[in-house]
Amino acid sequence: MRTLRELFANNKAWAEGVIAEDPDFFKRLSERQAPEYLWIGCADSRVPANQIIGLQPGDVFVHRNVANIVVHSDINCLSVIEYAVVILKVKHIIVCGHYGCGGVNAALENHALGLIDNWLRHVRDVRQKHEQTLSRIRDDEQRLDLLCELNVVEQVQHVCATTIVQQAWRNGQELSVHGWVYGLRNGIIQSVSPGICGPDDISDVYRMAVSSSVKS
Repeated sequence: MRTLRELFANNKAWAEGVIAEDPDFFKRLSERQAPEYLWIGCADSRVPANQIIGLQPGDVFVHRNVANIVVHSDINCLSVIEYAVVILKVKHIIVCGHYGCGGVNAALENHALGLIDNWLRHVRDVRQKHEQTLSRIRDDEQRLDLLCELNVVEQVQHVCATTIVQQAWRNGQELSVHGWVYGLRNGIIQSVSPGICGPDDISDVYRMAVSSSVKS
């Protein structure tokens, strides 16, 4: 079992290794952050944003919660989106779920877990919206995979509907919103919602993304 002392030792070794390769790395990092990407992902410890897309600290602005949900009443998430879009001027917002998500599975199976059930109500709404399609799938794993994809597709729509993103597009800001799902078994990311670059893209991309997920 790891101790906190080990974590401090690991941190020191990591920092020394970074400096050995790039002596000015932390100096540059401390002066400013200018990421091009906002990552909205699941809090699952197996899905570290920077690492799975091969980027360094400072390259990705990150928000994570259980089941990568975007809710218009969640001031935490909206504040992150606003800072990323308005201040940092990110060019891409990526909603990334993952196959085998425990939160999505709990919503699919109606597991009673406690306080988190209130949060997962949002995923249950997605399940109910696509109940007819999901009910046709007999394999439990495939049904869960599909709901993981559909949840991402729906959350992308929620991001696009925020006043923050809508205003950015009205201002002519370069900004696109993407939906991805990460595979825990193979480490590969799949795109389930092509980039939405403006209000006119939303409906067409949504229909295409849902149709593609259902057919796969």
